Amino acid sequence: MSRSLNKIMLIGNVGNDPDVRTTSSGTLVAKVSLATSRQWTNKDGSEQEKTEWHRLTVWGKLADVVERYVKKGDRLYVEGRIEYSESESDGQKKYWTNVNVLEMVMLGGQGGGVGGEGGGLAGGRGGRTGGGGPGGSAPKPPLTEPDDDLPF
Repeated sequence: MSRSLNKIMLIGNVGNDPDVRTTSSGTLVAKVSLATSRQWTNKDGSEQEKTEWHRLTVWGKLADVVERYVKKGDRLYVEGRIEYSESESDGQKKYWTNVNVLEMVMLGGQGGGVGGEGGGLAGGRGGRTGGGGPGGSAPKPPLTEPDDDLPF
C-alpha cells in the first residue's frame, strides 16, 4: 500500500484569545484562529494584501500550553493536518476546514520573531519535544536563532 500525507505548516498571528474547553471524557481542547497574509504588487503597481484565516484545534497537553501562554496577536508556527467537515442547519449545508494542530512553536508577541517575547517550543513528536510544553510554573526560555524568522 502506498503512503499518503496530510500536513500543513503555518506561520501567522493569533486572531482571538483561545476558547478552551474540556470534553466529556476529560480531554482539554483549544480552538483559536490564525491569520496568514501575503502581499504582492499588481499590474498597475499598487500594493495588494490578502489575509487567510485558519481554524485551529489543539488537544491535550498542547491545549494546556495554548490556554496558559497564547493570546490574541501572538505569532505562532504550527504543524498539523487538515480536516474537513460539514453540518446542516435549516436545510443549508455549511462546510468547515480545520487544522488539527500536532506541534506548535511560540514565536513571540505582535511584531516579534524567534527569540521574541514568549518564544518557546511545544509539541509531541521526535526531537522537537517539550512534552507538550513547559513543565513547571515558569515558561521555558525563548529560542534564540539570530537573523532567522523560520522555526526550523
